[in-house]
Amino acid sequence: MMWFLMILLASITLHTLVCICSNVCPKKCVCDSAKSVQCFRLQSFPTGITKDVRKLNLGYNHIKQLKGRDISGLTELEEVIISSCGVEVVEVNALRAQGLLRSLDLQKNKLHQIPRGLPPSLETLNVGHNRITGLQESVFEGLKKLRLLDLQNNQITNLRSNTLSTLKKLECLYLDGNQIETVQGALRLPQLNLLSLGNNKIPCFPSSFFTPLQSLTTLRLPGNLLSRVPLDLPHALSYLNLDRNQIRALRNREMGQLRNLTSLSASYNRLVSVDGGLRLPNLTVLELPGNQLRVLPSRLSPKLEKLDCRQNSIQEVTFQHLSGMKQLKHLFLENNTIWNFEANALRNSVHITNLALEQNLLSSIPDGLPESLIRLDLKGNRIEAVQEQELRSLKRLQVLNLRRNKLTSLPQITLDLLPRLRTVYLDGNPWNCSCELLGVKRTLLARRVEIPKELCNEHVSAPGDSWRAYLMAQDRCEEYFMETAPEDQVEQTDTEEYYDYDS
Repeated sequence: MMWFLMILLASITLHTLVCICSNVCPKKCVCDSAKSVQCFRLQSFPTGITKDVRKLNLGYNHIKQLKGRDISGLTELEEVIISSCGVEVVEVNALRAQGLLRSLDLQKNKLHQIPRGLPPSLETLNVGHNRITGLQESVFEGLKKLRLLDLQNNQITNLRSNTLSTLKKLECLYLDGNQIETVQGALRLPQLNLLSLGNNKIPCFPSSFFTPLQSLTTLRLPGNLLSRVPLDLPHALSYLNLDRNQIRALRNREMGQLRNLTSLSASYNRLVSVDGGLRLPNLTVLELPGNQLRVLPSRLSPKLEKLDCRQNSIQEVTFQHLSGMKQLKHLFLENNTIWNFEANALRNSVHITNLALEQNLLSSIPDGLPESLIRLDLKGNRIEAVQEQELRSLKRLQVLNLRRNKLTSLPQITLDLLPRLRTVYLDGNPWNCSCELLGVKRTLLARRVEIPKELCNEHVSAPGDSWRAYLMAQDRCEEYFMETAPEDQVEQTDTEEYYDYDS
């Protein structure tokens, strides 16, 4: 009986030791109860990792190569991160045994090619920021579940569409920041909804390239050499980015099919024209800064909420240009040569909250601006005076920017018309620091209106330089303040949101 108990006790002890050893965390690693292991300051692949680990994070170590024997026993892995490790080689079929692996992150290494023999269970593959120069179709064979492929910031020069044709479930493809100069064939990826090819050297696309991409909703092509909008773009597109190309015109015949497009950006191209009545009925955002437009695009989508035409050569803004933009909220026209902003040009835009007209040639504040305005920017124009009728309608205005104009005075009555004013920018004008102007400043401060730069600093110009003359001028101002002091201060009301861009 004693022998039996001793054998039983020894068996239990041995089993306990095995269990304890099997759960020992490798040196320089952190293990948690969620079967996740993260290691630091390693020079090679760690040993002693439990076989039931599901997430392995080896990012920011020094691991030059990955061999099958390093990882073959870890068959429960679902996510592997070996980024920023200096990996140069991944052995063929090194990860083939990981039949549950869904995500593999090998970005920011020194790989010259995509690893071969990856498990068919893979859904996300990130090999961005490596030294990959080309794509081979055989690399992707069997990856029928892959949904995201990140190849950005490599050294790929040629994109042959057939190399990706086996990835039938692919939804997101990132190829930004390569050196792609030529694109061949039609991209047959029926479930692709995001394609990003920014910052390459692509001059054009084959006419059939986009045709099969009937699920594509997001297309990013900034920083290429395109001279025209690509043909046959998919009908499903809702977001299109064409920034920093060489496009000279936006034409209906190239874009008329994009009836689902909600956001279009063609900033910093060479645009000289936008077809009138561009048939994009669902467009809400149009961004065209940094082009060569002389006329403000008109007859655009009635759903448009944001129009950005900064840094062009636009000279006039009329009601005819803006009459159809009834949902417009944000209009950015700074850094043009606008000298004429027609009175009541925005009378149909009853929802507009932000109007930016900095650095133009305006000699007065536009008349008949909508009551809905919250921020009005007029910095760097040629405005010499502020008239009562120009501000009468702006009951909701919170920010007024009049920096660097030609103002010498500011009548008290004009600011009394702005009950919700929170911030006013007035510096850079040739102010005549009269008692009236100092009174305006006192009133603004009493209303807790912010004046970011000092205005006149309580100094009043007086004839002569004597101290006596200065004191007399100050006395006159005090009398003026007593006579003109308002009976009741305007109470600040609730504020609303507005674009807080550079003032």
